[in-house]
Amino acid sequence: MAVLSKAGCNSGPCHGNQNGKAGFKLSLRGEDPDGDYAALTRELGGRRTNPFEPDESLVLLKATARLAHEGGLRFRPDTPEYTLLRAWIEAGTPDDPPDAPRLQRLEVSPTETTLIEPDGEVQIRVRAVFSDGSRRDVRRLAVFEPVHRHATVSPDGTVRRARFGEETILVRYLDQQVPVQVTFVPRRPGFKWSHPRENNYVDTEIFAKLRRLRMNPSSDCDDLVFLRRVSLDLLGVPPTGAEARRFAADPSPDKRARLVEELLHRPEFADFWALKWSDVLRNEEKVLDPKGTKLFHRWVRDSLAANKPLDQFARELVAGTGSTYTNPPANFYRALRDPTARSEAVAQLFLGTRLGCARCHNHPFDRWTQTDYYDWADVFAGVQYRIVENTRRDGLDTHEFVGEQIVFESGEGRVKNPRTGRPAQARLLGTDTPMTLAVLEPPAAPKGPPGSAPPASARLEKLAAWLTGPENGQFARAQVNRVWFHLMGRGLVEPIDDFRATNPASHPGLLDRLAMDFARHKFDLRWLLRFLMSSRTYQLSSAPTPDNAEDEVNYSHVLPRRLTAEQLLDAQHQALGLPAEFQGQPVGIRASQLPEGSPVRRNELRSGSPEKFLALFGKPARLLT
Repeated sequence: MAVLSKAGCNSGPCHGNQNGKAGFKLSLRGEDPDGDYAALTRELGGRRTNPFEPDESLVLLKATARLAHEGGLRFRPDTPEYTLLRAWIEAGTPDDPPDAPRLQRLEVSPTETTLIEPDGEVQIRVRAVFSDGSRRDVRRLAVFEPVHRHATVSPDGTVRRARFGEETILVRYLDQQVPVQVTFVPRRPGFKWSHPRENNYVDTEIFAKLRRLRMNPSSDCDDLVFLRRVSLDLLGVPPTGAEARRFAADPSPDKRARLVEELLHRPEFADFWALKWSDVLRNEEKVLDPKGTKLFHRWVRDSLAANKPLDQFARELVAGTGSTYTNPPANFYRALRDPTARSEAVAQLFLGTRLGCARCHNHPFDRWTQTDYYDWADVFAGVQYRIVENTRRDGLDTHEFVGEQIVFESGEGRVKNPRTGRPAQARLLGTDTPMTLAVLEPPAAPKGPPGSAPPASARLEKLAAWLTGPENGQFARAQVNRVWFHLMGRGLVEPIDDFRATNPASHPGLLDRLAMDFARHKFDLRWLLRFLMSSRTYQLSSAPTPDNAEDEVNYSHVLPRRLTAEQLLDAQHQALGLPAEFQGQPVGIRASQLPEGSPVRRNELRSGSPEKFLALFGKPARLLT
């Protein structure tokens, strides 16, 4: 299995493809050794492996290019890969005995290193640790994959600089993988650390890495730049002329902190951050209908205005059942019509975890197996809908709903694991304990008016409590990272919803420290924004220095960001002193206050309308999570 991985035979572009290549299919990256064993030894009349004439085995003839092979030469006859594979075939292609030692972990060194020019090369060492306590040097058969192409890696694990910057090397052997961080730093002979002032531990962490990279941060931005920046980040609109003149004339040393505090309590703050949450919660009219969209948006906005803790906010969404009109959080599940969509959305939004790859096979870059995926999806299998009415405009569009729905959880509904063909066992993601909780059944025909809510679900309540509980620190990390992204232009983990060992944070210590502090402050969004904006890192100028001009990932200077469609339109109307006029909305409502996404039916938008402007400049239709 290690030879096949090293040669790339079970990679996605080759025989690890979903449909295989030329009739030969292997599991992606060797995730299914039993299936691959059968494919090598039983299929095609056993021609792929020939114990009587090992050198005539098809798998060796193709890999050494002695027979035409679309994948070309994978290894030569004089290599250890050929020798090992040939010896296994000559021995009769034996399977592993039941008591064979199992790989437990990899010991990789170094796991993190910084190389300052002229140094540009490092050797990665890899030892496999097995269940019987034995250790083996597997460097020759380990796979080394650079992620960002700042380096090249030889087959034996020698990393060489291709360009300056940070590189992650994924070291993989059988079913274990370990990331290695290598940073290549130019010499910069005239570099001298400027000892910048630190306002809080955000600066301590950021500046420590900049010093290691031989890179000074830029200077502070001036007062008017800071005013514009915080106004756009907190309110979604630029400051007025009067606000700018008043702030510039204020001589108080604490005026930046007081400004942030003032803006956090203005109504525009709740409007703008409700817009951000509405985008990711799929608050759009096609599935939720106009009334549901408005009610859901109002609930989100009211939650933010009241400074509802984000853990409570998430619990109410994840456990939300009942009428989509009388209990607006139930609209979260209304937009997610099947268990896999619900499971992927909850993992992505609240845990920063992308599970999509594990739907078809074990995740190639993360620890999630296909069984993990379907067991997690089974947690959501009981969510059902009672459609009170549906007066949709398009009778042929089964995805459009107009009317009240009741979201409830029944004891019915299971998810099947396609690999085993058996029902999945509901299990919280990353845990070994099955969810065997009783589910409170709603009556077949709920009593009371159409909007009456069925009994709460014990399973969803347990899920919500675990998701945001102290034993699951990933919720805090994911939310801190999302807020950091909105202020800094990129996440500490980037993309912001792709946490995994093979995609490490740029500043892991800072992320963990912020997450612990966020939980300690009871998931107070205003506290987190206040703390981040008080840092010098947030207040740096966007003007680069000669030694940090090429930096885009270490926050040595602020990266200019494009305004969103809503910010741009609201800024124009404010500058012109003209109120916006949206169809069906009160005159003067701002774009950031609109509850719905960009219309799905774009051809119905009037030319020159503000709705058309928003669609053209990137307002999402909210059809995807």
